[in-house]
Amino acid sequence: MHTQEVLTALEALGKERTKKMYLSNGAKEPVFGVATGAMKPLFKQIKHNQALADALYNTGNYDAMYFAGMIAEPLVMTQADFERWIDVAYFYMISDYVVAVTLAESPLAQDIADAWIASGEELKMSAGWSCYCWLLGRYPDHHFDKEKLDAMLEQVQQTIHSAPDRAKASMNNFLYTVGVSYIPLHEKALAIAEAVGKVEIQRENKKSSVVYAYENIQKDIEKNRIGFKRKYVRC
Repeated sequence: MHTQEVLTALEALGKERTKKMYLSNGAKEPVFGVATGAMKPLFKQIKHNQALADALYNTGNYDAMYFAGMIAEPLVMTQADFERWIDVAYFYMISDYVVAVTLAESPLAQDIADAWIASGEELKMSAGWSCYCWLLGRYPDHHFDKEKLDAMLEQVQQTIHSAPDRAKASMNNFLYTVGVSYIPLHEKALAIAEAVGKVEIQRENKKSSVVYAYENIQKDIEKNRIGFKRKYVRC
């Protein structure tokens, strides 16, 4: 299928209610409002196609950008490709749920995520921390350097309350994910999450929200979910 054919197919799947939800969360026109599940039959038809993914991502249409992440081929994407994608990402649903997810399936993931975390740029930081969440929730514990993750936990404890708002959300999620999905640092993540306490996140045109990793880890302890790993990163 060509770019315009995919756009036409996505437009036909759009729902006004879904579109309003995406717009309220920060998406900008053009948006069709396609639910993720509704994209799956189209994905099965196209499967993975990096050239088409790039073309769709470059349209700036939110639904096309999301679908681009589904059909992308992370193993053939270069650092320049990922940098180009994150530079175009204009809100967290793209940076964290398209770019970071795609990056998490690349062997370049940790190096690029580290650079983004250190960048000081809100959405890059958010994507970097989110990438680690996707990685930790998918790959076995031996895939990671314990000392490195330990230092990242310390960084969260020291800087989360002064970080940009979207980065706060992803850093809080990192605390939670280490606490649930990385057994070697479960106890430390739990202790730091308790010390960090509740984190307030300001949201544009909305009331501020409060996230609390400690409470969420405790809930998963009660559900006997410590050590949880998902089968796949992408849908």
